[in-house]
Amino acid sequence: MGYKMTVNGKTRLCGLIGNPVSHTMSPMIHNHLADRLHINNIYVPFHVETEELQQAIEGAHALNVLGMNVTVPYKTDVIPFLDEIDPMAKGIGAVNTLVRTEQGYKGYNTDMTGLCRAMQTEGIRLDGEEIIILGAGGASRSVAYMCLYYKVSKIYLLNRTVEKAQKIADELNEVFERDAIIPMSLMDFDRIPVKKYLVIQGTSIGLYPDSEACVIEDPCFYQLAHTGYDLIYRPFQTRFMEKIEEAGGVSYNGLGMLLFQAIDAFELWNHIEISDEVAMETYELLKAETKKA
Repeated sequence: MGYKMTVNGKTRLCGLIGNPVSHTMSPMIHNHLADRLHINNIYVPFHVETEELQQAIEGAHALNVLGMNVTVPYKTDVIPFLDEIDPMAKGIGAVNTLVRTEQGYKGYNTDMTGLCRAMQTEGIRLDGEEIIILGAGGASRSVAYMCLYYKVSKIYLLNRTVEKAQKIADELNEVFERDAIIPMSLMDFDRIPVKKYLVIQGTSIGLYPDSEACVIEDPCFYQLAHTGYDLIYRPFQTRFMEKIEEAGGVSYNGLGMLLFQAIDAFELWNHIEISDEVAMETYELLKAETKKA
């Protein structure tokens, strides 16, 4: 206690590139961690225009920037400008963390390692499990890849248009060399064998300010869930989460994923391990900030 971060000649710069970036909570997380752990870093957001993405990456390296996060819309666009890419990030096809190397930056996907870590913290297991994923956009594809990487046995991938789910299923089933993903329409959830599943909500439906919306309204669906995990964290309690709990399940939002993707990045940049105590302390700060919205 009593330590106060001071910017001086030894301060290392980290940041976030995206468009927009004004809404981000990342500076609060990273600057808190640096202050709490007495690490001489400072973290700032960088608004980058599409046509200047390559110059931003090259310029950051020239300026000795230690590391950066990448947010929408550049998680895929940034890949050609990297020196190296981690195998999981390459398989997912998206990067959200850049770690400085001598020649440039190495790309990682800490969104997915962070999601896995957040689930582990809550006692949620993936290995050998059958799960349900709602949605077939980029986030759901990343989650499906991560779940197969961590050895779930089967994924029911539900989407409004089956064609999008089918495309992801065909692609990832081939990558992992097993027929693990079963694509389905949202309307056909009653074809899923009746037992209890982890259900991951990967769409933007229910995101603030459209907080009363829910990807599936039928209460019968929620009888299939022992646990619901919504990637959305604003509002703090989504309608999806409420329906999970009404059916007797346990629900979580995406705030843990937000926290642990940042912690994974911070650990990569600084070659340290952050304790559970510091992680949970930071989570409480995030939760307080989120509930203000």
